Amino acid sequence: MSIVVTAATGALGRLVVEELLARVPADRVAVVVRNEEKAADLAARGIEVRVADYDDPAALAGAFRPGDRVLLISGNEIGRRVAQHTAVIGAAKAAGVAQLAYTGVLGGPEADFDLAAEHTVTEQAVLASGLPYTFLRNGWYHENYTRELPTVLGHGAVVASAGEGRIASAARADYAAAAAVVLTGEGHLNRVYELSGDTAWSLAEYAAEVSAQSGKEIAYTQVTADEHLRILTGAGMPEEFAAIVVDVDAAIARGQLAGTGGDLARLIGRPAAPVSGAIAAALA
Repeated sequence: MSIVVTAATGALGRLVVEELLARVPADRVAVVVRNEEKAADLAARGIEVRVADYDDPAALAGAFRPGDRVLLISGNEIGRRVAQHTAVIGAAKAAGVAQLAYTGVLGGPEADFDLAAEHTVTEQAVLASGLPYTFLRNGWYHENYTRELPTVLGHGAVVASAGEGRIASAARADYAAAAAVVLTGEGHLNRVYELSGDTAWSLAEYAAEVSAQSGKEIAYTQVTADEHLRILTGAGMPEEFAAIVVDVDAAIARGQLAGTGGDLARLIGRPAAPVSGAIAAALA
């Protein structure tokens, strides 16, 4: 039996692997990747590398073994994820895995924004498979915002259409730690975890924190959804993706990413890292 991480060379996957290696020997960890070369460093550390693509059901058929504990990290190709995830679920079912954990979105079926729809369908497919499951419904990442800090500093503003909505984001590393806990521990089968930071913040508060840490005056500029879409596409963002960003901001304005239920802190056994720390790291 192995603990298997799919999409293991991605940003979240690599962090999950590191968290697993802090808990179990390398020979108990396996990774499923599209590009074997990108996982060469993992293989060098004694991790089994299994090559398969979410778009290749035939390859996925050999990706899992009976009794494996599997983390299905959601794909990033919006519009294709249901078919991709369903292929992974089918392969896991055929192999007889002991656990299928899935990284969904905070709120599950209650999340009514466009980006959440494929997660809801995937969870339904997992349930229909009859596999023992763990749903890791991740909230927003700090990094969704801190990666944009060069632009924010350049323009002197955080521009969004989220109104006064609040965001209970957490660090990607904390979500990875939670995944490692449920993959290596007991008592997590057929459980749902709503994962988010301990404190929800507004974009006005975020702008103020960036101002305080950078020494540069940063404003929160609220715009309408239409204005936001024009700004994003004018900056070169594809219209389809820009529309998703604007739709997420509308969900934030409705309070859909503000939940602070505490599941993340309870799983990792400590407070979730605050967004202020992520800002400091990004500015360093």
